[in-house]
Amino acid sequence: MESTKTTGLTDLKGVVKRAAEDAGFNIVGIAPAADAPEHKYFPEWISAGYAGEMKYMAARDEHGEFKRGSLARVAPWARSVVVCAINYNTDHPYSTEEHAPGCGWISRYAWSREDYHDAVLRRLQQLEAALQQSVPTDFQPVLTRSYVDTGPIVERVYAKYAGVGWIGKNTCIINQKKGSWLFLGVILTSLQLVPDIPAPDRCGSCTRCIEACPTEALTEPYQLDSNKCISYLTIEKRGSIPEGLRAGMGRHVFGCDICQDVCPWNRKAPTSTAAEFEPRAGLVNPDLAWLAEISAEEFHVAFRGSPIRRTKRSGLRRNAAIALGNSGEQQFLPLLKRLADDEDESVAESAQWAVTQLTHPE
Repeated sequence: MESTKTTGLTDLKGVVKRAAEDAGFNIVGIAPAADAPEHKYFPEWISAGYAGEMKYMAARDEHGEFKRGSLARVAPWARSVVVCAINYNTDHPYSTEEHAPGCGWISRYAWSREDYHDAVLRRLQQLEAALQQSVPTDFQPVLTRSYVDTGPIVERVYAKYAGVGWIGKNTCIINQKKGSWLFLGVILTSLQLVPDIPAPDRCGSCTRCIEACPTEALTEPYQLDSNKCISYLTIEKRGSIPEGLRAGMGRHVFGCDICQDVCPWNRKAPTSTAAEFEPRAGLVNPDLAWLAEISAEEFHVAFRGSPIRRTKRSGLRRNAAIALGNSGEQQFLPLLKRLADDEDESVAESAQWAVTQLTHPE
């Protein structure tokens, strides 16, 4: 009987792989739901204050334990984790290759015509349905749950043990053939599926991502201090951004791709075939003056259904003011002087700093 069950689960693994491909995923792997050695570093990372103001990262259960520190605390029924990845790389220059005057930079993942949460979740649910329909009756009932950056789970740890890729020194998942331009989605299941082989670390002695980070957010290999990360500063940080980090933000107004742009594994990264990841008009090298003065209505229309909404209009305008100050372009002084009197305190203060940057660069 046990042999029959094992065979059934082996067959089901093939079903999962084929269904994931049918759903449009480029990579799929299966990991055990058990805790991994990497999980023990999570409480240390939180205790060091590296999560910044992202309080949700430190969510605890009724026993006071970090939810993200162990999958067993939030889903004790889970036996396997199906990890799916889809390539979002598009055929456009990297941030390190493009320096258009008066233009800002929005992270590659946020260019898309559809919020990646929706695009990936839709595919996950298709796979989840296929999995449920294919489970033999003697394995029923089966519990499943899908997440795209929304669950109390450290996806990249399970991605490693599912063979999707290794955790790079920049803390991103890197696949040997696809690079690191990958959206991850996971399905927790009560089925004990046959796991894949964990991906070996292929970063070697390379430290390009660490050396390239302008704010020194990568304090050491595999260790990210969110408080210094441009992605965190431009998206999650509310109010004023520490002055000592503003110059390092350069022209970034939403997210940052530098540590991925310089990664050797992305030199030959393939482009995505998913139409929804093609950029919306105006989001590649966006006009900074437009972003700095964008109205509430324009913001709502331009970024409807976009992850850029997370930074809110206030944050986007604040970031644009800082980027204008870093531009070195004197032509923006009149605009910045107007913004220095803006009713939004964080925008006004950032614009005042930007004026000083342009008038007294020393």
